[in-house]
Amino acid sequence: MTQRIDSGKVAPGALQAMNGLEKYLNKSSLEPSLCELVRLRASQINGCAYCIDMHTKDARARGETEQRLYELVAWRETPFYSERERAALAWTEALTLIADNRVPDELYEQVRRHFSEQELVDLTLAVVAINGWNRIAISFGTEPGTYQPASH
Repeated sequence: MTQRIDSGKVAPGALQAMNGLEKYLNKSSLEPSLCELVRLRASQINGCAYCIDMHTKDARARGETEQRLYELVAWRETPFYSERERAALAWTEALTLIADNRVPDELYEQVRRHFSEQELVDLTLAVVAINGWNRIAISFGTEPGTYQPASH
C-alpha cells in the first residue's frame, strides 16, 4: 500500500492532540510493558501493519520476550501472561470489537479485580488511543517497516 495522506503534515494540530493523549498515558500508573501488549493486541485485531510493526519493535526494545510477542494473538491458550495482563487483553479486545458484544458486566467485574478505577480509565484511554492510531494509519496508508524505536 502506498501512503495516501501524510496526516501529520496535513493536520499537525490533530497529530498534536493524539500525541497529547499519548503523553498523558506515558505518565499514567500503567506499566509500559502492559501498554505495549494492549497496543499490539488491538493492532492485530484491526490488522494495522504499521502499528503491529511499531509496537512489536517498541515491546522488544523494552525487553519483551519473543515468545510472548509471538503468542499474543493466542494469549488465552498460553501460560505466558499474568492475570492482570489477561484482564487488560480481554478489555482491549472487548473495546476494540465493541459493536459485537458491548462490554459485558462479567468482563467489567473481572477487570476491576486487577485495576483501580483510575487504572481502568487509563487502560480504556490506551485502547481508545491505539484504535484511533490504527484507523489513521490504515486509512492513510502509513507504510509498515519504516518505524525505528527509541532507546528505553
